[in-house]
Amino acid sequence: MLWFCLCWLAVLVLVGCASGPRLLMPTPTLYAAHPDDGPFDAVAEELRRTEVDLLYITDRLPDFSPEAELPYGQVRSRSIAFGSALVEMTPVADWQTLERESLLAERTQDIQLALGPVKELDRFPLEPYDIERTASGRILRSPGVMTRHKLATEAFRRELQRRLKSAPSKQVMLYVHGFNETFATAAYTAAELCHFFAHDQVCGYFTWPASSSGNFLLSYTTTTESAEYSVGHLKKAIRMIVQTPGVEGVQLLAHSRGSAVLLSALRELAIESIAAGIPPLQSLKIENVVLMSPDIDVDVATQKVEAFGSDPDLIAHWDNEFVPDLLHGRLTIYASPEDRALRLSKFLFRSKHRVGQLRPEDISPAGQAYFSKWGEMDLVVYEGKRTDIFGHSYFTSNPDVSSDLIQLVRFGRAPGEPGRSLVKTGPVTWEFPSGAAQDIARAGGEAAGARVGAGEGNE
Repeated sequence: MLWFCLCWLAVLVLVGCASGPRLLMPTPTLYAAHPDDGPFDAVAEELRRTEVDLLYITDRLPDFSPEAELPYGQVRSRSIAFGSALVEMTPVADWQTLERESLLAERTQDIQLALGPVKELDRFPLEPYDIERTASGRILRSPGVMTRHKLATEAFRRELQRRLKSAPSKQVMLYVHGFNETFATAAYTAAELCHFFAHDQVCGYFTWPASSSGNFLLSYTTTTESAEYSVGHLKKAIRMIVQTPGVEGVQLLAHSRGSAVLLSALRELAIESIAAGIPPLQSLKIENVVLMSPDIDVDVATQKVEAFGSDPDLIAHWDNEFVPDLLHGRLTIYASPEDRALRLSKFLFRSKHRVGQLRPEDISPAGQAYFSKWGEMDLVVYEGKRTDIFGHSYFTSNPDVSSDLIQLVRFGRAPGEPGRSLVKTGPVTWEFPSGAAQDIARAGGEAAGARVGAGEGNE
């Protein structure tokens, strides 16, 4: 019976992957309760449109087949490409209408997201990069491939700097999707987050060749290996972003299996920085890392996060006792014990705990004490009713959770600060209170008052 239920759930997961239009996420409670605070007032004039222009980075292979519905499919590419993807919000006629509807808890019309024009701006050389052996025996990357690489890097930086001019924070928000996502569905999530972050950052997404069709078990195992394949490419993408002059910080958000890709990429970047004698805090410019419904075993995730603290022999340029900080902001995990998609993942991997299903009691007192010493890690648990069929996308489908995410990413508020109406359940664990909407509305008003009192209100 259990196997039958899991198989049926697997079918539903795959059926749920349509690349056609979908509805814009519900209005976050924070905005619906306080529309007069002008949450969209800071949006640059050139971005006040009914479409979101995303910077995409991908290692999906372009799909040129006649029946292709999307510009990129689910096959791995041996080169990284980047470009512009427009997500259209229809059928609203203008920005004023979109803004008004985006402040209503009950909208007067449905707003659909649809993928518009996609333009690939440049592409890096095929991997592996060609090499040459010199007369002395040294192995060098070939001059031709290095020239092509540098040209692509310069093109990326020019595009990012162009977009930075319209971003008030001068930061970049990069979203990494999970399993069962297409180029289009990943764009939809990045676009709606960008919209409700009020375009505060340059908005981009890294889209990797997650499988989204066919036999579920084969699809999931293929995705697991494609996730591993994409780690190096995500690492390169993050490095390019943080090394672009003018970028003041990076907000990294990952969903589901994308969390495993992101954690692995960050681990490689941290090792790279430490080996170079540069504290990751300085070299990576990372503000927040947010893992939403992370589909990764808790032991594997812990090993990736805390490995540096347990490896005093790591080759570095400082004392063995020193453990460098990685983030300016926080590592935040949003989890829900009711996540149906992760139940299936837990069964397939024979995992004791998936990080995205953790409850406060699943972390031992010793574990909570250890992570609290870092001073920047939070597990935020949502145990309310499901607001999507699998309970796996509550960070957009639930207005209370999306409000908390906005407070974290857009306003930089830690749990317990005004605006984040969370209940502390342990040294590093928090939960949404019952009646969260009312608490968030009240807390949002207090936070807005604090901003006005500090001279940050709307003029």
